[in-house]
Amino acid sequence: MSARLPAQERRDQIIDVALAVFANQGFYGASMNDVADAAGVTKPVLYQHFGSKRELYLALLEDVGARLITAISKAASESANGKAQTEDGFLAYFRWVHDSRDAFSLLFGGAARRDEEFAEAVRRVEDASAEAIAPLIAANVSAEQQRTIAHALVGMAEGVARRLVADEHTFNPEATARWVSDLAWAGLRALGRER
Repeated sequence: MSARLPAQERRDQIIDVALAVFANQGFYGASMNDVADAAGVTKPVLYQHFGSKRELYLALLEDVGARLITAISKAASESANGKAQTEDGFLAYFRWVHDSRDAFSLLFGGAARRDEEFAEAVRRVEDASAEAIAPLIAANVSAEQQRTIAHALVGMAEGVARRLVADEHTFNPEATARWVSDLAWAGLRALGRER
């Protein structure tokens, strides 16, 4: 049994442990007993924080999504110009995928897509990511175009990351970010030009 922690610290610890449990066993394969054992707590303590396995999984999706959005937003907001924002945003994303494969797999893997409630949680993360990126698109386009382009950038990053994670080998996040950001920047520079 682990030492008594303040409620928020215990909740955070359970979230961290649950990530590894669900990443290894999947939502349907893991049990609340597995999470409690891995966290070193009793099931009653676990249920004080999360009323069900579904509630825990949804909280985990939200937490993982918030970490991803924070990493991208922080990196892009500290950049000097549009090109640097593009590069830094993709670099933050691919570093996060590289360093947090379990989190990426949980957020964009099978269970999150097959269950409608989980899929909706993932859509909220994708929407929030696009909403964070859209204002950074400094082009003479409408707000609706900005949002659409932001969703395209989110989808492009996710598609590349899916391939890299599926290949199950290590990848260079810096090189990957450079390739993808070069492609994205070429497209972003063309936005709003007369055709």
